[in-house]
Amino acid sequence: MSDLPFAHGGPPLCGRLRATPEDFEVDEMLGFNAEGAGEHAWLHVEKRAANTEWVAQQLARAAGVAPMAVGYSGLKDRHAVTRQTFSVHLPGRPDPDWHALEIEGVRILEAGRHSRKLKRGVHRSNRFRIRLCELVGDREAAGQRIGQVARLGVPNYFGAQRFGHNGENLRIAHALFAGARMGRSQRGFALSAARSHLFNLVLARRVEQRTWNQALDGEVWMLAGTHSIFGPQPFDDDLRERLLRHDIDPTGPLWGCGELRSAAEVASIEAAIAHSETALADGLAANDLRQERRSLCLHASDFSHEWMADGSLVLAFSLPSGTFATSVVREICATSS
Repeated sequence: MSDLPFAHGGPPLCGRLRATPEDFEVDEMLGFNAEGAGEHAWLHVEKRAANTEWVAQQLARAAGVAPMAVGYSGLKDRHAVTRQTFSVHLPGRPDPDWHALEIEGVRILEAGRHSRKLKRGVHRSNRFRIRLCELVGDREAAGQRIGQVARLGVPNYFGAQRFGHNGENLRIAHALFAGARMGRSQRGFALSAARSHLFNLVLARRVEQRTWNQALDGEVWMLAGTHSIFGPQPFDDDLRERLLRHDIDPTGPLWGCGELRSAAEVASIEAAIAHSETALADGLAANDLRQERRSLCLHASDFSHEWMADGSLVLAFSLPSGTFATSVVREICATSS
């Protein structure tokens, strides 16, 4: 992500992120509760320095079920302390003694029952608490930048974790589109990385043009909260007012087959990026992914910050599901792990 342009200028701080897992805390907010009865055990789990898929495998083994019987909504960072919900399908079976489980780095915080498996992407948001340490830079400028980020938002880039270690998922995507055979999971990571890369390139172009949060001819809009889209349509005073209060945001393409929904100047930018990455764009279309849209703007809510006695900076904020805290942090602090 270091090569992607910044919306508010270069970050005023340099420092270290994730010196320990406790420096990056994530709380998944489902937005609804377990029903209290049903075939699926729902477990609110705290994990430390463990990835979500590995925890799901350990829960399946402990419950004596197939891995496919375990569900979760989102993949959470490994190098962090995160709290999220898992479901385990136990039809006609009692719960194991969940609190007696011994899984390294994992604690069961709460257990309940629900009628359905927890599916990917159903959680509403994530709450982050991030500590930045070994900081160098201007505190006053950092405070001003934090205010800008909280007020105006940041470009909604896909984070580096979407592309795997050293961008490996993007290399795998090129191999897939060249005819390589691979399993379902690896193929999914490859397709996601290819779409994310094209989106980031479109967004980077809009950031360079200072139009990532502005209206261009042919814009497709996303409604905050519901993520429903509409447009293109003529830009009028009503749309201008809604844009200023962040009720709507411009969008970019998640590439697939079919025609772009955008038009005019926006479609020209998006088509030019796709033309520069023909192998990825054509490969996504050939794999029958449909054209979708994603907001170009990311708005954090409940934003706060605190300077600690040891000179570290703690940022706390909430983000919608499917977005990346690192896209917020990078506008404030250039980090190393």
